[in-house]
Amino acid sequence: MANRGPSYGLSREVQEKIEQKYDADLENKLVDWIILQCAEDIEHPPPGRGHFQKWLMDGTVLCKLINSLYPPGQEPIPKISESKMAFKQMEQISQFLKAAETYGVRTTDIFQTVDLWEGKDMAAVQRTLMALGSVAVTKDDGCYRGEPSWFHRKAQQNRRGFSEEQLRQGQNVIGLQMGSNKGASQAGMTGYGMPRQIM
Repeated sequence: MANRGPSYGLSREVQEKIEQKYDADLENKLVDWIILQCAEDIEHPPPGRGHFQKWLMDGTVLCKLINSLYPPGQEPIPKISESKMAFKQMEQISQFLKAAETYGVRTTDIFQTVDLWEGKDMAAVQRTLMALGSVAVTKDDGCYRGEPSWFHRKAQQNRRGFSEEQLRQGQNVIGLQMGSNKGASQAGMTGYGMPRQIM
């Protein structure tokens, strides 16, 4: 981790807000899913943000996770390094992020490498893992292991087909976005140029 001193003022307030978004219950659920999904002898980390960060920081668990979501022989990260060198570990995190985006996780849901490496935004790491789980459940290709209820299913395309007659009928309807003329009348209006009747 980076050796930084304490932050003060606005920087500290911003960091506290980011840290408040971290969910300890979600951490437990994600750890359980990762261990079940990888189906390997992965050690369960002690609870807590720092332990969760340390567990994921070298990138090996993340790479094993993304590889387990593909059929055997089609893994996106063929060689997972157990290196203790910082740049190798950060490179593995980057490989995971690239593979997650290829798998279907939106770019806006993906954390930055420093969010995990320096522990700047562990809530963003949780959001990425949740998005990855949701995509895996939605794909339903047989590679997902775990309870389907742990993650939300992403909405699928729902195309609607209308006949020409239905489309023509829709052109005659005034949409409520444009307002309504129900109940409108000119009762009590005076003719043009006449003074108003104020009593």
